[in-house]
Amino acid sequence: MRSIWRGAVSFGLVSIGVKLYTATEDHDIRFNQVHATDGGRIKYRRVCSIDGEEVEYAEIAKGYELPDGQLVVLTDEDFEDLPLASRREIEVLQFVDQDEIDPIQYEKTYYLEPDASATRPYVLLRDALANAGRVAITKISIRSRESLAALRVKDGVMVLHTMRWPDEIRRPDFAFLDEDVAVRPQELQMAEALIGSMTGEFDPTEFTDDYREAMAALLEAKQSGGEVQPLPETADSGAAVVDLMSALRRSVEAARGGAPAEEAPARRAPAKKATAPRKGAPARRTPAEEPAAARTTAPKAAAKRTTAGKTAGRKAAGGKATEGTAGETSAEGATAGAPRAKRARRTA
Repeated sequence: MRSIWRGAVSFGLVSIGVKLYTATEDHDIRFNQVHATDGGRIKYRRVCSIDGEEVEYAEIAKGYELPDGQLVVLTDEDFEDLPLASRREIEVLQFVDQDEIDPIQYEKTYYLEPDASATRPYVLLRDALANAGRVAITKISIRSRESLAALRVKDGVMVLHTMRWPDEIRRPDFAFLDEDVAVRPQELQMAEALIGSMTGEFDPTEFTDDYREAMAALLEAKQSGGEVQPLPETADSGAAVVDLMSALRRSVEAARGGAPAEEAPARRAPAKKATAPRKGAPARRTPAEEPAAARTTAPKAAAKRTTAGKTAGRKAAGGKATEGTAGETSAEGATAGAPRAKRARRTA
């Protein structure tokens, strides 16, 4: 167990160091609120009603509205500065019989464990309470709220019951209380006889939570029948993954020296007229097969390739043209080189 409070029980001149533990726990089947159509979890955000911004928990204070509409804002420091002795001390105020306390006043129950150095005075107070058959009335402050409390002994441990203040208990103001309802003596005897026949020793283990058992059976039946679905991913986590992938992609492209794909879309190469390959000439490479540097050369470089093509055409023999060092031979160079080659053969 985990302690929720630490202080001391003040009993006359004796101070007993103790830790407080919650004595009860809920075993209810807990459900989450989800969207019926896709199973997404329903979230509640702390939003300021003035600027509409979401507020961090550390920036939230407590406000008290006055009757005239004004607001008093209190911070955690204001609560810490309140002069409450019961914040770290359980002061014993008096001792009473347990039957004098109406169970309607009980609120929550806690176990008290002694500190290592306070075991002896703890056992002394415990045994004295048990032998006297009394309950100690005390006060304690838990989570910035002071409560009246009853200290008694159960199973060798001191147990603290926080109690409601008298003005916190409502009066049963029902109309039938003012009515004069007649009950016949025979009916009263029958009811008393029925009560007598059903009287027995109280054993809480004999009773079961039928609702919880029925709900557990329903959940098990749905699971066995395959009526389950995987937990959906939240929109926030998906967006984070997309953003991470985009950042990684941009980082890789930057490392390669290229611009991101979304910022610099690929350019289309200009269309060229198809020319029939001449006999014996090596096959030309398509624009897709050419190096990127050859496709993105400036217009001056293209002009140089055309001139080089003409020169290569003049030097070609037997009507066979070879590819120039600049790359491609243009159709114009091949046509202009053919008559010169014929004149060279006649002269020879």
